[in-house]
Amino acid sequence: RQKTYSPFLPICPETGKVLEIPMLEIIKDKKKIVFDNKGEKIEVSILDGNCKLQWKVDWAMRWYALDVDYEMYGKDLIESAVISHKICKVLGKKSPNGFPYELFLDEKGEKISKSKGNGITIEDWLKYASPESLSLFMYQNPKRAKKLYADVVPKAVDEYLTCIDKFDQQDVQHRLLNPVWHVHNGNPPKEKSIMPFSVLLNLVGTSNATDKEVLWKFIKKYKKDIKVSDHPILDSLVKYALKYFVDIIKPKKKYRKPNEKEKKALKDLVNRLKSCKDQMDPEAIQTIVYSVGKDNGYKENLREWFKAIYEIIFGDQDGPRMGFFISFLGIKESMELINKHIK
Repeated sequence: RQKTYSPFLPICPETGKVLEIPMLEIIKDKKKIVFDNKGEKIEVSILDGNCKLQWKVDWAMRWYALDVDYEMYGKDLIESAVISHKICKVLGKKSPNGFPYELFLDEKGEKISKSKGNGITIEDWLKYASPESLSLFMYQNPKRAKKLYADVVPKAVDEYLTCIDKFDQQDVQHRLLNPVWHVHNGNPPKEKSIMPFSVLLNLVGTSNATDKEVLWKFIKKYKKDIKVSDHPILDSLVKYALKYFVDIIKPKKKYRKPNEKEKKALKDLVNRLKSCKDQMDPEAIQTIVYSVGKDNGYKENLREWFKAIYEIIFGDQDGPRMGFFISFLGIKESMELINKHIK
């Protein structure tokens, strides 16, 4: 291997394909290589587009030619980075500062592989959420292996919104520690979050909204004085929520019928909601939901009560904070939604 290795891979003059073949001779003073192409000895210059660099050398030459001073790479490329650093040193140039990061895993904890198609691609992420949410995800804990699959996206978006909301309330020192300061190059947006992305996704499902205008009607019902033009982040989230719901959530929905105990509790919840008013404090509504569970046999296990709500009403094992969701959707609409699933 050492006798035949060359960092230069000749391009076949007939087909234009890169040839991964042994070198017969390297003519240093002429900057040429000699190789065997189907029995014919060919001498070719390594310059003028006649050759492609072997990738480890190519990486080093990119650093050299482009004056790269910082390079991030997965931990599986550490050995290649070491070689590229040595090549730069031989050429008399300082190599970039390196930062090896941990690998990305799928939902089962297995390494993401293009051939397997597990995990989620960057292109898919950007169909369902903003580049800034992806930047935040990448920024946090780079030395720790991360699970990267579709279900991670809503959580990452909500973390981004939380960081934006916190920024205005922080002093200078804590602002510099806030990830969005770095994500937005020191100038994060000032838009205050109206609702979590996770709630928006649930609203898409329960309202049967299929376009932005319908979804915005529900938002304006919850927040009467809101203007779309003042909330560009929320407007983009509406678009992302519709796409994410159709592609990711809807195919996984599994609604189930309530048993008699659950049906009785849900009917009780509907009756108690009748005395509530729209724009009622979400925490007050949440207290009512808790009380209904306690009064209907779930006092010792309220988690079971909420799990039943999510599976019956939302077709999922998890769901939104009910007080906020009911307040947002509307009392009347929430009662209709529950009744629809207990008939």
